[in-house]
Amino acid sequence: MAWAAGVAAVGPTRVFGQDLDDCTRWAFLSDTHVASDPDNRYRGFYPYRNLQEVAGQIACHPPDGVVITGDLARMRGEVQAYENLKTLLTPITEQRPVYLGLGNHDTHDDFAQAFKAGSGDVRTVEDKHVVTAVAGPMRLIVLDSLIADRAAGLLGSSQRMWLSSYLAGSDDRPTILFFHHRPQIDLLDSKRLFDIIEPMAKVKAVVYGHSHKFNFAQYKGIHLINLPATGYNMSGSQPVGWVEADLTSRGGRFTLHAIGGSRKYDGCTERLTWRS
Repeated sequence: MAWAAGVAAVGPTRVFGQDLDDCTRWAFLSDTHVASDPDNRYRGFYPYRNLQEVAGQIACHPPDGVVITGDLARMRGEVQAYENLKTLLTPITEQRPVYLGLGNHDTHDDFAQAFKAGSGDVRTVEDKHVVTAVAGPMRLIVLDSLIADRAAGLLGSSQRMWLSSYLAGSDDRPTILFFHHRPQIDLLDSKRLFDIIEPMAKVKAVVYGHSHKFNFAQYKGIHLINLPATGYNMSGSQPVGWVEADLTSRGGRFTLHAIGGSRKYDGCTERLTWRS
């Protein structure tokens, strides 16, 4: 299985495309909320069954990779919940890598027990789960905004220092950051994060979840992409599902795949142009 997982680990960078002008196709998910009990039901949804359906859709036409931006578990991250998650994602991980972020419903210890760090991982950011990937024209960085026993999120000084150094030392390949909490709302060190990334034109977008809402916005030219939840919505007007992302060095196309909730915009595509 192709996992990019492990607490306090930055996995080895993987290259899926060789030509910077290539398009890379990814699946972006958030808030899967898989429970230890596969029959767990919340707000009329069965998160286990939802992810089972989504994983089947993705596996039928596998993208270059998958990113899930946290709240993997239903309540407070249990080992069995993560084992269920692994099982559900198997149709994808047998073919493509899956990169997992952590949210406020997750726990580092149980996550680490279920997803053992690979031998090639390097402990770069203490007590944080960070993963990087190079995919064709793009660089993807999955950060960790989890604070134990808090609904709000924080990257923290060590992770911000690592990010600043990593970005400064990397080439100008367009870069997307992923984490769970909403910048400027739930992420407590949002200002410090944007102080780092706003001057770096290579950072094109930030992708996150937490709100169970699907939305696009901008901040100083940086695209802010709030993913819908896969597990359940918090409002009947919101979709439940995932987003297919076709990424190039110039921009991206983001297509909603709704499996529940509001299907009003199912199949609709948002086209974004990267800042220069």
